[in-house]
This record gives sequence, C-alpha cells and structure tokens, in this order.
Amino acid sequence: MSQPVTFAVCGCGARGLEAYAPYQDRHPEEMKIVAGADIRPERLAMLRQRYHVPEDRCFASDQELLACPRLADAMIVATQDRQHVPTALAALDKGYHVLLEKPISPSLEECRALQAKAHETGRAVVVCHVLRYTRFYSTLESLLRRGAIGKIETIDAVEHVAYWHQAHSFVRGNWRRSDETSPMILAKSCHDMDILRWLAGEPCLKVQSFGSLDFFRADRAPEGAALRCLDGCRCKDDCPYDAEKIYITDPATGVHGKGKEWPCGVLANDPTEEKIREALRTGPYGRCVFHCDNDVVDHQTVALEFSNDIHATFTMTAFTQTCHRTIKVTGTLGEVEGDMAENVLHLRPFGRPEQIVDLRGESGESSGHGGGDGGLMKSFCRLIAGGDPQGSIQGLTSVDASVESHVMALAAESSRLAGGATIALADF
Repeated sequence: MSQPVTFAVCGCGARGLEAYAPYQDRHPEEMKIVAGADIRPERLAMLRQRYHVPEDRCFASDQELLACPRLADAMIVATQDRQHVPTALAALDKGYHVLLEKPISPSLEECRALQAKAHETGRAVVVCHVLRYTRFYSTLESLLRRGAIGKIETIDAVEHVAYWHQAHSFVRGNWRRSDETSPMILAKSCHDMDILRWLAGEPCLKVQSFGSLDFFRADRAPEGAALRCLDGCRCKDDCPYDAEKIYITDPATGVHGKGKEWPCGVLANDPTEEKIREALRTGPYGRCVFHCDNDVVDHQTVALEFSNDIHATFTMTAFTQTCHRTIKVTGTLGEVEGDMAENVLHLRPFGRPEQIVDLRGESGESSGHGGGDGGLMKSFCRLIAGGDPQGSIQGLTSVDASVESHVMALAAESSRLAGGATIALADF
C-alpha cells in the first residue's frame, strides 16, 4: 500500500475512537485519521491529541463535517443507532466510502435505502459485523465449507452477555430503550444473526422468537433497594449489580483493575475512582438496575429455518458470569463445537478421533472481539486501497450481506412481539 487510506471519524466514542481508530497506531502505513466529529468537546480533544487531527478539521457534529468538501477517502460512522443511515447516505453522496458501526438501523426502510444508495454510487459500505473477521469464526466457516462434518443439519448458538454488561449497556446505558436505539436482538445480536446466515450459506426462510424483560424491573426490586447505588442502599452487600462493585472494586470491570478501559472509560474521560464516584452520584450508571427506564429484553431465543434445510437456534441471555459466545454445529458426518473465549474448536468426525483446532495465539490483530476489530480494519483498508475497476466494491460484511441479517433480526423481534408467531421472511 503506497499511501495510507485517509479517514474521517463521525462519533468518537467507545467504538469509533477506542475500537477502530487504534488500527492507525499499529499500521500507520495503512490508515490515517484526518478529520472527525463529535458533539462532546472532550472527545474531540482526545482525537486531536491521539491522532494529531488539526483543530479546523474537528467538528461539533457530523452535519458540520459533511458540509465541507470531502476530506478523506472513507468515513467511520460510529454514532448512535438511529443516526447511522442519515449520516451514511450523506457521506456516500459526498464521495466517501463508509465503514458503518452495527446495526445499520432499526428501520428496514432505512436499511434498504442505504443498500440502494451504495449500489447507486458504487462505493463501499462495510458494516462492522466484526465476528466474521475473527480466527474463531473464519476457521469454523472454512471447516464447514470443506465438508468436515458433511451436510450441515443444525446450528445452536448462545450469546452469553454477562450480568454486568447487561446492566452497563442495556439497563443503565445507551441501548436500554428500543424506541431510542434498537431492540436487543438487533443492537446486541445482529452479529449473531450475521454469523448464522454466513455459516448456513443460504437465505433464511422463517423465524420464530420468544423473549422478555423479566428481571430488571421495578417489581423485582428487593426490599430496601435505593434509587441509586450510592444512596445508602440496604441491599448493596448482596447485589452483584451494585454500581460501586461493577465500576470501582471488581477487578474484572472496575477502575482499579481496568483503569481507563471500557466500561469505566464510558463514565469519565481518563477515569479515576473520584471521577467514577461522581459519575455514579449524578449520571445514569449509578442508578439501581431495578429503577431505570429500560425496556429491552434480558433474554431471548430465536428459531430459524434456512432454505437448505438447516435449522438453527440462537439464545441471548443476560444471566452469565462472563461475555462470550458458544456454538455447536451438527452435520451428517460429524459435529463441531467451540467457545469463542477459549478460542478452541472441537471437531468430532463420526467414527474417528476428535480433532482439537487450537486457535489460541492466532487471533491476528491484538484488538477487541477476539481480533475481529483489527481484522475488519485491515480488510477495509486493503479493500479501499485496492479499489475495484467494476465500481462495485464489496467486503466480507458488505451492506448486501448485512441487510439480510438485519431482516432476520427485525423479523425475530416482530415474532417476539406477536407472542412467538412464525414469520416468513419473504412476506416480512
């Protein structure tokens, strides 16, 4: 690559600035950030400091940035869910290729509009379904494609959200309400719908789903629960969802162990215990999990039928110790299963010894989502640098591929709201 691909970053939050921008630190020959936008001055200051973006190319909104002539080859759109498509459409019209944080949109009409605009302009729209770029899922997909277990018959996948992550993002945090962002099956699990579609290899025909918000509700609050965790809550000692534990004292999630990293970095820039305590006293992350305004589900299951007679199940549950994904695929000649956290696949051909596919130490880029964040950035930079003389640039998670999985997720939510009705995707 003779020159790095230049980027403008719209949305300098946990994904834009913490997940994707750091690829430049490791590969400055491939990526260079030259402009950015965020409504928070402190996040723009971080962009300027870390990546030496000139002050006159730091904007208070994506609209201000897009009012200028095109400033970069590509734009990272990592704003809130319902802002994604308007910004991406304007960016395509301005001449940018787009790297779009998932989900595209909770509106099927907006998803289709972006898909049409990508084809109309001939520019790349790559959605950040980063799991396809991990060694774990890419190796699994390769095993299935080469027939290691014969014809695929069933896929069973589980997303273990983790009790503290559910509390952080989907009870107290930005994705707690479907009317403000997206339903849980889209906001958190469109990754998983995308992986199921990719592994199945054929379109999904029908879905059926059940799920509810069962636990994080006011009527589940134990006696003595305060409205805020630091306000003398009498249930504090026995409550794993206590904000002081999650953000300060827990070695796996608190500021004493994680330092400036997520999730503490969401509460304060350059977080310290003092800053975190102030955020808990005054901000949304200090609220009791039973006294928030959340409405997204805390557990959901989906059954899916694909056109090649593959049947899949997917379960999302908040009630796990850690964040990870597990999967089992059965076929006519064997089975394969694995835990993404372990980064090991167990291949069991029928009548032959088990084979251990050990991917530890082979995640590729040192980045989040099992190396998927870095893998995505590498693929996108090389895609844009290489170009496409046919004017139809596609990536592993092109907008065409991603719209399919969004239809699956939105149909699943429609089924859930209808009490588990079977939804035919052709009709949906």
